[in-house]
Amino acid sequence: MTESASPAFPALVAFDLDDTLAPSKSPLPRPMARALSELLAVRPVCIISGGRFQQFISQVLERMPADAPLGNLHLMPTCGTRYERFTGEGWHEAYAHDLDAAERDQAIASLEARAKQLHLWEPDDIVTGPRVEDRGSQITYSALGQNAAVDAKKAWDPDGSKREALRAAVATDLPDLEVRAGGSTSIDITRKGIDKAYGMRALSEQTGIALHDMLFIGDRLQPGGNDHPVLTLGVPCHAVTGPDDTLEYLHRLIPSLRAGKPADLELLPSA
Repeated sequence: MTESASPAFPALVAFDLDDTLAPSKSPLPRPMARALSELLAVRPVCIISGGRFQQFISQVLERMPADAPLGNLHLMPTCGTRYERFTGEGWHEAYAHDLDAAERDQAIASLEARAKQLHLWEPDDIVTGPRVEDRGSQITYSALGQNAAVDAKKAWDPDGSKREALRAAVATDLPDLEVRAGGSTSIDITRKGIDKAYGMRALSEQTGIALHDMLFIGDRLQPGGNDHPVLTLGVPCHAVTGPDDTLEYLHRLIPSLRAGKPADLELLPSA
């Protein structure tokens, strides 16, 4: 749906990270870093992702121009269970909602057992980096390892059936935790109710900006995708197919915001 909004909308622009701003687990392309810096000059920006804060540093912060207005940037690692703000003296963790030790141990044990049972525990020689990562507030299983090549990850489970089989099996072991498909090879485990909708609600509480005044941009907004909860929450959303598509959209959005003119936002219908 093509839709124009008032010049004041959006009051804040939020993004998914992997496959929206950058290829999975990869640094921001330089043109994207420049575009984000330009957007930060006219609107607050939030990046929300299942990754750890360390991934935000390597993928985003180390690529931003030196003069980027980082005080306007909100970072929400692990789907908003952590919230980071720039104070001028560095990044400050405003809050963190971690799993306890028993929950983390149970999640890790189930992931390994069920992945092996379903023959999804891949041989060591094709795995790059750790399969299971403890992110404090989230446990993540990456079938090919955290550092696998983007092309290999895309080819591993193109229809999502492997991830869904593993997700369903692990969910039966962990009825008190949330188990969901994450990226192209990953399963994420958090406390119940922790998804990107949780993060967006927390962002609204922290900033005082209403959800309907925000714009969310992501590549997995379809039902079952890890961005879809944001759409069902009622946040206006724009779907992209990848970083190149996002960059093209920003090249149209930013001039409209600078000029104070209504933007053609191409919003998805409400879920």
